[in-house]
Amino acid sequence: MIALLQSLAAALLWVLLMMPSQAAPALALGYTPVYPPGFTHFHYVNPEAPKGGELLMSAFGSFDSLNPFLLKGLPAAGLSLLVFESLLEKSLDEPFSMYGLLAEDVDLAEDGLSVTFRLRPQARFSDGTPVTAQDVKFSFDTLRSTPAHPMYRFYWADVERAEVLDVRTVRFVFKRTNPELHLILGEMPVLSERWVNGRSFDQLARVVPVGSGPYVVESFAWGKQIRYRRNPDYWAQDLPVRRGMFNFDRISFKYYKDRTVSLEAFKAGEFEFFYENHSKRWARDHEGPRYASGEIIKTTIPHHNNAGMQGIVFNTRRALFQDRRVREALGLAMDFEWSNRNLFYGQYTRCDSYFSNSELAAQGLPQGEELALLEPYRDQLPPEVFTHEFKPPVAGDAAKLRDNLIRAKHLLEEAGWRVRDGVLVNAEGRPFRFEILLGQKGFERVMAPYVYNLRKLGIQADYRTIDAALYQRRVDTFDFDAVIEVFGQSQSPGNELFNMFHSQSADREGSNNYMGVKDPVVDALVEKIVYAKDRQSLVTAAHALDRVLLWGHYLVPNWYIGVHRIAYWDKFGRPAVLPLYFEAEPWVLKTWWHKP
Repeated sequence: MIALLQSLAAALLWVLLMMPSQAAPALALGYTPVYPPGFTHFHYVNPEAPKGGELLMSAFGSFDSLNPFLLKGLPAAGLSLLVFESLLEKSLDEPFSMYGLLAEDVDLAEDGLSVTFRLRPQARFSDGTPVTAQDVKFSFDTLRSTPAHPMYRFYWADVERAEVLDVRTVRFVFKRTNPELHLILGEMPVLSERWVNGRSFDQLARVVPVGSGPYVVESFAWGKQIRYRRNPDYWAQDLPVRRGMFNFDRISFKYYKDRTVSLEAFKAGEFEFFYENHSKRWARDHEGPRYASGEIIKTTIPHHNNAGMQGIVFNTRRALFQDRRVREALGLAMDFEWSNRNLFYGQYTRCDSYFSNSELAAQGLPQGEELALLEPYRDQLPPEVFTHEFKPPVAGDAAKLRDNLIRAKHLLEEAGWRVRDGVLVNAEGRPFRFEILLGQKGFERVMAPYVYNLRKLGIQADYRTIDAALYQRRVDTFDFDAVIEVFGQSQSPGNELFNMFHSQSADREGSNNYMGVKDPVVDALVEKIVYAKDRQSLVTAAHALDRVLLWGHYLVPNWYIGVHRIAYWDKFGRPAVLPLYFEAEPWVLKTWWHKP
């Protein structure tokens, strides 16, 4: 009897050791998740939404790849969202909460040095094969390999390895504690090892993908259109994180190379939803009989997104932009107030932070913990970091613009530039000349007055719009003088900042460090954010990083808007409750439905 009890106790101990010690179906960064265990659906969906119909969407430019995880090529619209899935699903009404999708639970080790995911037994790829722990490990190893996009190597740099514990259990071992690493691993797209089938990952650009998501690729014509069909055997359709979602039987994207042409096509009914990012079109062109009759609905949808930063980015890898005084002078030539009044119909707010529209934006002068964080770097920073609150220059009338240009002239002179015969030249007589590369023709009217102001300083600036594919390639390889780019930010920034601002990403093709920032102080502050022990420490470090980047004058701040401007044919239903943090097109794809 004693031997039997000992045997049972040993078996029980083995089970307890093998089970995750603190497994949970949801995790959040620094707070308790809103949705409790056993919740039935997210608040921002309609759990009774009918299924059926086809949604016709548009896309801009072209595509030449069915693999969205490569650096080379342009992937087809919708692939990542519709075909591939992750271990966890992110909630759209919380700063950073993740709920079980492919994984039914997740266990972060008490020492923070590993995380274990337990897969759902019913999880299936579209070819009917089960999603296994080996597939998860394979996905991790593949996405960190050279053929995949380099962003993943930055994102998961603190992960040592993935280990398969059994057919449904996988563990990731970390190099160091990283507060958000277990959550961002939950965002990892899971690939089918059988789909890859031993081929080099970059050879799959033209192979129809196999994923575990709600849709499969039904048909496509390279660069012109792609159509998805909802998988009738989709394994997760009744899960709480999927109930009320992905309601269309088919979703199609038709490609257009001109935004004006696409708007006319929308009005003619070639597609049914239009996300507008152009203020003039929104103010003047979204009109006509179908708008007046109510067949097309034009509306704005408020959001609480961290607006991040959009700006005219200077490539500091080039000698012309390596002097901070030069970059500041270039910023003084932008008259945002005039543009907002005359070009944007008053729709925009000036970006004044790399975390615009959020609590992470620096305000006032550094004080308290933020000042203590910055103090050790005082000798390496511009004095203004400690003495002035950063504000983008204000113009709006001839007198204020003139004052700004005079200030710019003095800065350029301090940096060794002089006007000679109307042309700004350096000591060697070389003229100050650069090109702003554009990926959208709509920016040309915005650049025209800016370039005009630069010419008053003797600067020979031009702008040029090129094909979307070529634009992406040149940005990926840093082959530009200046570009207009966006540094998007979440409500809880972290490891992605390595890919935007850290020295290690400055010369790595495909990174988002467009400016080429190589600053040990920026590096240290990025690391302070990524490894922050709590939310308050993260906010403090974000304020400090924001301040240092702003006073580096790496770009000319542009603008943002606190609403999504959308137009759609009156064929759809949408949930009564809005999420807090969302992008317009994914929200439509996930939560809308065709009216019966």
